[in-house]
Amino acid sequence: MMSYRLSPSSLNLMQECPRCFWLTLHKVWKRPTGPFPSLPGGMDRILKAHFDKFMREGKLPPELCEGKNAESCANLKLFDNENLLSVWRNNFKGISWTDKKGNILHGAVDNILVNKTNNKLIVLDYKTRGFPVKENTAENYQLQLDVYNFLLKKNGYKTEDFAFLLFYVPREVTATGEVIFDTELKKVNISAERGEKIWKNALKLLNSECPKETCEWCDRI
Repeated sequence: MMSYRLSPSSLNLMQECPRCFWLTLHKVWKRPTGPFPSLPGGMDRILKAHFDKFMREGKLPPELCEGKNAESCANLKLFDNENLLSVWRNNFKGISWTDKKGNILHGAVDNILVNKTNNKLIVLDYKTRGFPVKENTAENYQLQLDVYNFLLKKNGYKTEDFAFLLFYVPREVTATGEVIFDTELKKVNISAERGEKIWKNALKLLNSECPKETCEWCDRI
């Protein structure tokens, strides 16, 4: 029996099209992808540096400790194990767990918060959007956050039953050319059990016959 290496992005593909997922993981065919836009990658890099600066000072950045977010984050601090955080952020390593059959699940986080009272971990994920956040926007990231929580627990960490999404949305360009972003923090209830169920469903699918139902991408395969 084959073993597989899965991540939130591959599990999202499974939800979009089980057949594309099966064909990709069995290395039969891979759904075409366009070029990854460089702006989100650049934002991700500078946001991590921005947060790390405050982490080394033992503080939270203003996005979290001022205004309407202050109450939600009052008892929190940034995770300050820089070496471990560097691994957890790495797209090729991330927070990883291997089951008894050699199947690997991994996911790269943006940042981690810590509850100062009980030392439980909370995933903090940055998102850059071109438009204001809608009521259901956070739902698009439910699977990703559930899987992160599952991975942290499998690695022996205690976690809160929620995570945070921090959205950055461009508002205006100043007369001197600086782009001003609005920020919005969303608290999302998460479930390690739901993350585990998705993982098990993926393995069950991969160890079965290739699904017959096609999508617009795999209907000619």
